[in-house]
Amino acid sequence: MDIKTVVTGYLDENCYLLIKNGTCLVIDPGDDYNDIRNEIGDNKVIGVLITHSHFDHIGALRNFLVKRSIKIFKKSNLEEKEYTIGDFKFKCIYTPGHSKDSVTFYFEEEKAMFPGDFIFNESIGRCDLPGGSESDMQESIKKILEYPDDIALYPGHNSTTTLGYEKENNPYLK
Repeated sequence: MDIKTVVTGYLDENCYLLIKNGTCLVIDPGDDYNDIRNEIGDNKVIGVLITHSHFDHIGALRNFLVKRSIKIFKKSNLEEKEYTIGDFKFKCIYTPGHSKDSVTFYFEEEKAMFPGDFIFNESIGRCDLPGGSESDMQESIKKILEYPDDIALYPGHNSTTTLGYEKENNPYLK
């Protein structure tokens, strides 16, 4: 699986494109649809995964909603279980705290996790926005600490990290 990052909008949100065998999943189409579309190229978009519904993560979502063949994955239509779409297999993990609808997508075979604004490199998402909760964040952190250290984390903003690095260096995960 090839993972491309398209940094979008004035908050520099990371939109991720997961490409495999000519198909593509889009994670958090923040904004700048034309830039996202250019990076998708000739690959067929079969799904859009939304980690949470803050404006900076869904600005270009409407452009993908016009095609009925594209499945949208967001908390309101997800359970905490494994999903398969095309050649992609991922698990949905509920991780509220930054927002009530925060979810993390885990691609176990690729050891890749997409936490949105739940975990960042050496930080976590704000809990003081509407729908945020420090107690929910603490429960989500406990849940994510059970996963292996060698998982790559692709956050909603800033740089990629690993879960092991965050366990050692992120003060919020201690």
